[in-house]
This record gives sequence, structure tokens and C-alpha cells, in this order.
Amino acid sequence: MNDRYQSPLSERYASKEMQYIFSPDKKFRTWRKLWIALAETEKELGLPITQEQIDELKAHAEDINYDVAKEKERLVRHDVMSHVYAYGQQCPGAKGIIHLGATSCYVGDNTDLIIMTEALRLVRKKLLNVMAELTRFADAYKDQPTLAFTHFQPAQPTTVGKRATLWLNDLCLDLEDLDHVLSHMKLLGSKGTTGTQASFLELFDGDHEKCRQADRMIAEKMGFEECYPVSGQTYSRKIDTRVLNVLAGIAQSAHKFSNDVRLLQHLKEVEEPFEKNQIGSSAMAYKRNPMRSERIASLSNYVMSDVMNPMMVAATQWFERTLDDSANKRLSIPEGFLAVDGILDLYLNVVDGLVVYPKVIEKHFMAELPFMATENIMMDAVKAGGDRQELHERIRRLSMEAGRNVKEKGLDNNLLELIAADPAFGLSMEELQKTMEPSRYVGRAPRQVEEFLDEVVRPVLDANKEVLGLKAEINV
Repeated sequence: MNDRYQSPLSERYASKEMQYIFSPDKKFRTWRKLWIALAETEKELGLPITQEQIDELKAHAEDINYDVAKEKERLVRHDVMSHVYAYGQQCPGAKGIIHLGATSCYVGDNTDLIIMTEALRLVRKKLLNVMAELTRFADAYKDQPTLAFTHFQPAQPTTVGKRATLWLNDLCLDLEDLDHVLSHMKLLGSKGTTGTQASFLELFDGDHEKCRQADRMIAEKMGFEECYPVSGQTYSRKIDTRVLNVLAGIAQSAHKFSNDVRLLQHLKEVEEPFEKNQIGSSAMAYKRNPMRSERIASLSNYVMSDVMNPMMVAATQWFERTLDDSANKRLSIPEGFLAVDGILDLYLNVVDGLVVYPKVIEKHFMAELPFMATENIMMDAVKAGGDRQELHERIRRLSMEAGRNVKEKGLDNNLLELIAADPAFGLSMEELQKTMEPSRYVGRAPRQVEEFLDEVVRPVLDANKEVLGLKAEINV
């Protein structure tokens, strides 16, 4: 199939599991389940539908005659009615009651909601597995001192594990948002052409309560607790925005993580997985480019921009419905999910194989530590009888001198030697070296990691342990 466009989301990035959720086969099988739920509900509420008709529908729920549906659609230009016709060909006894009282959105919109809910559950599963892997990483490196950065300039030290908790905390926030949206997903139900349930009110001889019951019963049969209380012909397109906002939140978090990894890989402190036969550059054979992290960033940019699609659709729907949502929804919703699926697989793969280089981290740390230790040094000198104000000015001047040596002359940081040579401090080189213990400067970072993991993250992981243990497979 090299003579036509193929989506890279399917070919390169998304898993088979997520691809199937948005496949035609999944959609049309769900249509048939909805038609069965509708027929069962109508029978249970007193309409003249027989058990034999329902059994016939169930007997052909899975063996969809696609060839008949496609041929019919070429004639009538209507996908739902084509599949109603095809189903009826297989179920002649039930043909007359398929789709009874319903409009196209009964199968179309309810299926979209069912599919998005299932896709959110898969995203949730993968998100939890990334969180579990980051938990392992943060715990393993909670005591490893490293330079922290503000404005990408060396700042007060932290630990490698503490930095990982920042990535992990972002995902915790994403999980909260996801769970909120997932717990509020409902079905459209059987609302009719303008949302008034007029056709069902006619079928049930003006019985309003049966119309209400129909929604509740269909929702229960399809695994939902309830339907949206009011609608036009379609469910509110704001639901699509809600869902894609969750995906965009995950993309934001993943992008931030990927940026940090790329910067750390430049510093040679941390490195994403690099396979034995992987080529980093076609020209520079020594290169080890952070291509997986870059791909996370690239796909994340796409997902974050994709949110504008359902926003514009929701904002421009006229009254009870227009059809200018159709083409947009067919693109923006599946592709948003496929992209996030690929992002989470990459995220899990990178964290699972993340390589840390403690010696490089220590080298960078020790090169800056004399500057960061100046306050402790000054306090020691005051304890030895020095004047705090005078020492502050002296240490400021010596720090500037050491900084010039590093930046202008390319020399090592010699601040300790300069302080040791200044009699005002009264401290020997040996005494100054004792202040250079990295763990003295990381504050509560190791304890913060332990507290965060034990109090916030592990309870969530323990409650979801049945979905943990995934290993990410990436295609390229």
C-alpha cells in the first residue's frame, strides 16, 4: 500500500489495542449492540417485540455482512441506514424493529461516547504504568545529589529522585483530571431527532415515565450509570473538548519530561535508551540523539493543538444540531487518542531504560558547589570569630574572581583555594573541604521523595495494581 497516504499515527506510533478501539469493526459491532439494547428495552417496556426477534439480532451481532452494507451505502449515501439494511438482511424476522424510534445519532453518538470511554480507560492504564515506573526511578535515586536549575542556571542542589517526583506529580494531576472526566461519562440515550423523545413518546402512547426509563435501561445495558439529562439530536460537543483537554494535559506533562531528559542528555548526566544497532546520525556516527524524547515532544505538540478542534466544533453547533462536526470529529478525536497512546508508550519505554551517570553528575555538582557552600563557609568563619559583614563582602569578591577564572580563563573553580588563602576567614583547606559533602545541600529532598511516594503515589498504584506490569513496545 505504498501508493496512498497512510497515517503515521497508525503506522508508527499507536498500539494495536488503541487502533482497534477506533476501528470500523469496533464501531459497527457497537452499533449492533446498541440496536439489541434498544430492542430489548422496548420489549421490556411493553412494545410488541418478541424474544425470537431479539435472539435473531443477537445471533448476528458479530458476523457483520460488510459487503452488503458497503454496496447499500453506495446507493443511499447513508451509513446508518446501510447498516440497518444489512442487519435486516441477516435478521429477516427482526428487520422491522431494528432502529425503531431512533435517529442516526442513537448509534452514532452513543458509540462515540462508548468508544471514548473505553479509550480513556486504556489511557488510564498506560498512565498508571508510567507512574509506577517513575516511582521506581524516583525511589532508586532519591539520595543522588544533583545540581538543580532555575532559568537553566545552577541553583540550590536537589536529588535526581526529587526531580523525578516533579514529573510524577504532573501525572498525578493528569490522573485526577482523567478520573473526573471518566466518572462523568454518560450515554446520549434515545433522545430522538431534536432531543425531545417525541418518537418514543408516540411509541409508548404518551407515557413520559417509560421514555425516561428507556434511557436508564439502555445506559445500564451498555455499562453506563446514566444518560445526559437533556440534549439536542447530539450530545453536547463540549464533552469532546473535556476529553481532549485530558489528553492535552497528559501531553503537557510528557512534553515537560521530554524537555528535561533532552537537556540532561546534553549535559551527559542522564540518557534515554539507545539500542545496540541504533543510528544516531547519518553523518556523525558518534551521535546518540534523544530521538524518543524528541518524538514525545513532537506528538505532544500535536495533541495540545488538537484541542482547538472540538472547541471550535462545540462553539459553532447551531441549535439542536448541524453536521459540520462530522468530518472534524472523525479526525480530531481518534487521532488525539492515537497520539497520546504513542506518547505514553514512549514515556514508559524511556523511563524503563533511563540511564543515569552519577560520576558526571558529581563532576558538575562539585564544580558549582563551592559557590553554593559560601553561606555555610561564612557561618563557620563567624563562629571562629570573624565579622559577618566583612566576610560577606570578602566572599562576594572572591566568588567573582573564581567566576572569572572559570568563564574567562577556562580554569577550574578555585574559590576554596582563594578563601583558604584569606586570613580573614581563618579556615584551612582541609576544614573547607569538609563543607563539600553534597548531601549537606539537598535539604529535605530525599525525605520529600519518600513522603510523596508513600503518602500520595503508592496508595494510587496499590489500588490499581491489577493494571500494572506493562512493557511498552515502540515501532520505530
